[in-house]
Amino acid sequence: MVIPLRGSTIVTLAVISSLFFIISISFAFVGSDADEPFFKKTLNTVAETSPGVVLVGESVDVDVDEPSVTIRWSIVACGEDYMLPGSAGAHGSSACGLPASPMYFYVTGISVVTVSFISLLISIYTGNWTTRSIQNLVQFDSDHVLDVHEDRLYPFDTYKLSSTIRAVSFDNQTIIPIRKAATIDITSSFDITTVDIDSYSTPGNGTEEVSRDIDMYITRPNEARCFTLLLFAVSWILTHVTIGHVLIARRLRGLKSLLPHLISCGAILIAIPQLRNSMPDAPGLDGE
Repeated sequence: MVIPLRGSTIVTLAVISSLFFIISISFAFVGSDADEPFFKKTLNTVAETSPGVVLVGESVDVDVDEPSVTIRWSIVACGEDYMLPGSAGAHGSSACGLPASPMYFYVTGISVVTVSFISLLISIYTGNWTTRSIQNLVQFDSDHVLDVHEDRLYPFDTYKLSSTIRAVSFDNQTIIPIRKAATIDITSSFDITTVDIDSYSTPGNGTEEVSRDIDMYITRPNEARCFTLLLFAVSWILTHVTIGHVLIARRLRGLKSLLPHLISCGAILIAIPQLRNSMPDAPGLDGE
């Protein structure tokens, strides 16, 4: 038995379904801030074991086409002796805040100052006498050239970036050790694994300058690889369908019988480049 539906009934059902969908999606944001800040555990460990200056890579922008990697660093100090009074609470850690002393930062051995941090420029909120974290004063970007000779292996391409960061006081006499350099571990298109180690260099005057080395390994997420392979498979299936259309069309006579095959082949030729462009962060059609 088929029950006919009037137009008003269909509209009402569509509105109810839409409201149900919107409410269901809204529940996805409930408890989104329940997890602790990503760097909190790392900062607490540094504060307990080896207090000092920490660089936190809050953002990693990987551009294979450029090719370059841009890291946005936040300057953090862990431990009461290194922290500016009233600045505790950086990244959810009560033992870390802004550095108490001004300093210069050098990246990858460049002789030019990458950024300077001046604690005297940090303002104080008179309501509760706490310091304010002004973004431009406590963050800086470092740009690095990326070796992309493996981009032809997409989506199984992997990249490695190595860099050195050094901090010195304003008098350029005192080397300030960087206890930790940590970055986020996932971006929209890549998985990031960062390993940092202590290092030092010996300039011409024979003194040792302490620095921090980072090795960043960049890979594609497994989900992106599976999705890309699925699109590859669909493209190859459509390619073979096109070949089948051509073989069948060779046996036909008359434009009317050929027209469906021509339309199908034309649609496939338009669809395949669109599938290629849908692959996440894929190289261009010209291989660049």
